[in-house]
Amino acid sequence: MRALLWLLLTASVLANVFVSTFAGWTGGLQIVGSVGTGALLIGSAVGLWLTRPRTGA
Repeated sequence: MRALLWLLLTASVLANVFVSTFAGWTGGLQIVGSVGTGALLIGSAVGLWLTRPRTGA
C-alpha cells in the first residue's frame, strides 16, 4: 500500500512539472491539470502520513 502511495506521489509531482512547463497548455486546461495533479499529490501525502509507522514512547 505504501509503495503505491509513494508511486502516486512521485507521479503527481512529475505530472505537475510536465503540465506547468512542457505541455504548452494555457488557461483553463492548465488550471484543470494543475488542480488534478495537486489533488493527487495531497491525497497521496495524506495517505502516507496516515499509514506511517508509529512508535510508542
